Amino acid sequence: MATRTIVTSQPDVECDVCERRLLRGEQPDIFLAAGRRRTVCELCAPRAAQEGWLRETSQPSVSLPPMRPRRGRSLIDRLRQVGRPLETGAAAMDPASGPELPYDIFDGGAEPPGPSVAEPVRAGSEAPPAAAEAPRGQLILEQALEVFNAGEYPRRISGVARSLGVPVVNVRSAEHHEEVVRIVIAWELCWYRYEVDLGAGSPAVAAGQGTELSELERAECEGNAIAHESGAITLAR
Repeated sequence: MATRTIVTSQPDVECDVCERRLLRGEQPDIFLAAGRRRTVCELCAPRAAQEGWLRETSQPSVSLPPMRPRRGRSLIDRLRQVGRPLETGAAAMDPASGPELPYDIFDGGAEPPGPSVAEPVRAGSEAPPAAAEAPRGQLILEQALEVFNAGEYPRRISGVARSLGVPVVNVRSAEHHEEVVRIVIAWELCWYRYEVDLGAGSPAVAAGQGTELSELERAECEGNAIAHESGAITLAR
């Protein structure tokens, strides 16, 4: 038959305040001080509380941080407060609301700006110049140069220009007939004159040449056309 040991004694517990050994059946209080658990008898409990010790039963947990104080507003109120700046920003971005217009006490308030409308051209004012057609005289000169450039003489002009440089070119209609065009190409050492008769429909022909510029009329020495490297001639723009 197994025997059972009966323990009639209890462990010794001392009060951390008065250092008294607690009697059998006396229930101590547990306090927290300086991060340690303190055993305090019932007589010393008021003294421990006065010293600033915290009763363990009044704390939720030693390892948990203290709880934040509860706010007075409810969760719904806080959500509404958070949403108000967004609503204000959305209202500011709403084009229908529009900016607040200044008010003038003299003219009854400023009118909102309307769509810009092009101002009509007033009577008597100059309208933008339209692309005008070239005059007849210019067209005749251009047609004559097309005939000249299609012939054999541009090659000669190109060869002389490589030796003497850029020439002075004058293109104009003859005095006796508008469709007879004279082309004068002059350097300091020589000059050439060609004619194109648009009425006859014939190619360009040589009408004269010389070595002195004094042999030309003064109007023939005024350049109004350009000789290109290939010898082709076009009117100056």
